[in-house]
Amino acid sequence: MRAPALVLLAASLFAAAPARSQAGVTRTYYVAAEEGLWDYAPSGTEQMMGRPFTPSDSIFVTSGPRRIGSTYLKARYVEYTDATFTTPKPVAPSWAHKGILGPILRAEVGDSLRLVFRNNASRPYTVHPHGVFYTKANEGAMTADGTTGTDRADDLVPPGGTYTYRWAVPERAGPGPADPSSIVWLYHSHIDPTMDVNTGLVGVILVTRRGMADAEGRPTDVDRELVTLFNVFDENKSWYLAENARRFTTAPEPLDVLAGDEAFVEGNLMHAINGFVFGNLPLMQMAEGERVRWYLVGLGTEIDVHTPHWHGNTVLWRGHRTDVVSLQPAVMLTADMVPDSPGIWMYHCHVDDHLDAGMTGRYEVLPRP
Repeated sequence: MRAPALVLLAASLFAAAPARSQAGVTRTYYVAAEEGLWDYAPSGTEQMMGRPFTPSDSIFVTSGPRRIGSTYLKARYVEYTDATFTTPKPVAPSWAHKGILGPILRAEVGDSLRLVFRNNASRPYTVHPHGVFYTKANEGAMTADGTTGTDRADDLVPPGGTYTYRWAVPERAGPGPADPSSIVWLYHSHIDPTMDVNTGLVGVILVTRRGMADAEGRPTDVDRELVTLFNVFDENKSWYLAENARRFTTAPEPLDVLAGDEAFVEGNLMHAINGFVFGNLPLMQMAEGERVRWYLVGLGTEIDVHTPHWHGNTVLWRGHRTDVVSLQPAVMLTADMVPDSPGIWMYHCHVDDHLDAGMTGRYEVLPRP
């Protein structure tokens, strides 16, 4: 008799989670999937070292008969101001570094998120969140889960379609006892997650501990927040590979011919931080003595094992002092820094192959006012 009682108790507690979250506010976001060109190296130079691209860099950033170069057609999540989807919401200068990432979604424990998704792209996409509470009608993932009718409408949003996702933010979606006051979760399209993410549809959710957020959902014990996605975007697994080869190689050839060219395949592996390579990540700035929170996320395959390294300063991560952390695919972590060494510093993956392929950026610590 005890086992069924425990099962019923667990089920009742799990079902109650979204109800508990309703004590907070509902935060609404209007987000569209948009197709457009993305340049991984918009400056045209190697920014971390302040020099022209070398021949070994060029395989990734220079177009040619069998090279696409640094610019690709991609799909991205773009935030709009309201349900008309006519006015994109401006990105604040402090978030210019987020690059290819979609809008930053915020919640405090106890809130709920309402995401109105418009698919302005030419193929189906969805929005699937990590960490937060969702029902089968709000999962945003296509799978043989036995659901029917309206519970499947979230699985595939066709071109021109709109779907409203609703996610609760109970305690189990927020910081745990050993976490800082806010943590990071991923969201991404999940019809074919490999193809969808490599095409560019990825973003983050920042969840703050109950009672620790301001009206906008930001943690009150932090002065500055920064988000970095370490990911090798495999453009060979983008929905738009054929179109990119047609547009940007200087002597277009059949895709099956290009797919057999090892240099072509290698050149489409963009070792990026927030969608930028070779130091083209917009310079991230902070002031000496500020409380800076870094949210780090990873995605990808077995080659996407990264070791982000901060020059010049250290962070606290899981109670440890370090200047290098370990990041694997779909891992999300939070590290805190109080910078004490002014200057412009390297920020890069310390895996040799990734460093050589351009997984680099910079951050600046301004002297204390």
